[in-house]
Amino acid sequence: MLYWLAASLSESVGFLSVFQYLTFRGICGVLTALLIALWVGPHMIRKLSHYQIGQSVRDDGPKSHLSKAGTPTMGGALIIVAIGLSTLLWGDLGNRYVWITLFVTLSFGAIGWVDDYRKVVEKNSKGLPAKSKYFWQSVCGLAAALALYFTASLPQEVNLIVPVFKDVVIDMGPMFIVLTYFVIVGTSNAVNLTDGLDGLAIMPTVLVAGALGIFAYTSGNSVFAEYLHIPYLPGSGELIVYCGAVLGAGLGFLWFNTYPAQVFMGDVGALALGAGLGVVAVIVRQEIVLFIMGGVFVMETVSVILQVASFKLTGRRIFRMAPLHHHFELKGWPEPRVIVRFWIITVVLVLIGLATLKVR
Repeated sequence: MLYWLAASLSESVGFLSVFQYLTFRGICGVLTALLIALWVGPHMIRKLSHYQIGQSVRDDGPKSHLSKAGTPTMGGALIIVAIGLSTLLWGDLGNRYVWITLFVTLSFGAIGWVDDYRKVVEKNSKGLPAKSKYFWQSVCGLAAALALYFTASLPQEVNLIVPVFKDVVIDMGPMFIVLTYFVIVGTSNAVNLTDGLDGLAIMPTVLVAGALGIFAYTSGNSVFAEYLHIPYLPGSGELIVYCGAVLGAGLGFLWFNTYPAQVFMGDVGALALGAGLGVVAVIVRQEIVLFIMGGVFVMETVSVILQVASFKLTGRRIFRMAPLHHHFELKGWPEPRVIVRFWIITVVLVLIGLATLKVR
């Protein structure tokens, strides 16, 4: 909205031409989302506490988590509001990538909202049934995949790019739809599994979103794309505004979610953020790099898969508890140590992912 207004007035008011620059609008996206989150956060926490929308804690988990019972949850709505408003204010609303990304974020957030609402408001411990949740995730993920596939106008928009080996390009054809579906739905659930400790999921999300913003900017710039030997994807640069909004909203939420947390994001935030990261990675053709940078999400997901498979096949557990962060807690690690070490791992993995831009 502000971008359109500034573009309309730039001829008569010269300094407004600065809004044409993606980097400037990306910075504005970060700061706007951050300020919205910091301003709305305290009000939302008070409302959630007033209506007793609090987290329930499993009895079989780490005993230190029992003190978290009753902490306001569904705080992910704060993140979605900040991302949505910031992106609408500073993004180019004529860009299809912006709308597809917002659709994915909001639709997965709605699924998470229903799940959380049933758990904490209606006191239904099962929340949204797993089959129903996966069905709606599949519907939204497939809708986004089909939209990207049928609106693609260039071959590189649907090709699979292998990092480092930049001459290796795989024409996906209709399989692009399948890949996109699994990346969006898989990343959404992976972030949700990671969201088990104060600040554990949000900081890796912020770091990965910032890195994807760099990929989006370079992919959308023909000069950088040619220099770095990555596919030039016209219009993808606009996603730096969305990624900036995720970064700002995530940092604003972390202000209240840091240990000991005043609010939890719940499924409404985790599902939305994971799906958002997935769709951005697909658009900028960096699905493999997302797998690298989101290594913490991958570890958490794999730990659950291995735990379930081992118990069903052998009757034994590999980990003391899954997801992986609970395993380390039960080994005696204090919660802040688990959180910070997982953050450090993410920083390293994000740097490795960014290095693939230059290595060839």
